[in-house]
Amino acid sequence: MSIEISAGGVVIFGNAVLLLKKYNGDFVLPKGKVEPGETLEESAQREVLEEAKVRAWPMEYIDKIEYSYHNSWSKDQRVHKTVHWFLMESNSIDCLPQKEEGFIEAIFVHEDKAVDMARYRDEKNIIEQGLRLYKKRV
Repeated sequence: MSIEISAGGVVIFGNAVLLLKKYNGDFVLPKGKVEPGETLEESAQREVLEEAKVRAWPMEYIDKIEYSYHNSWSKDQRVHKTVHWFLMESNSIDCLPQKEEGFIEAIFVHEDKAVDMARYRDEKNIIEQGLRLYKKRV
């Protein structure tokens, strides 16, 4: 089994959360692999910029999620993935999806809709946690 470490963000602008729509219709949070020499925060910031063209700044660590999956290149290989999530803030609602990564839309959605729109239960939980932390700060 191989190990993969990623980082991502619950990006807030006002009362809206950034979501990315994949080619299959699923809405997800921006995240990606941590590159050598990067901190988790730097990785989350880079991934948000790459995947949605949004400049966002980490405010606080939310939590991590862990899961395993089969590598798409080699069905025999399992990958154990840990994703570290940060509450992040942007000063702009402008965004653009990274088509090369299979994203067809990048949008900020009202906080009341974000949890329902997110595809995966663990990301729904991360959004809820991020929104609670954000509301404590403002």
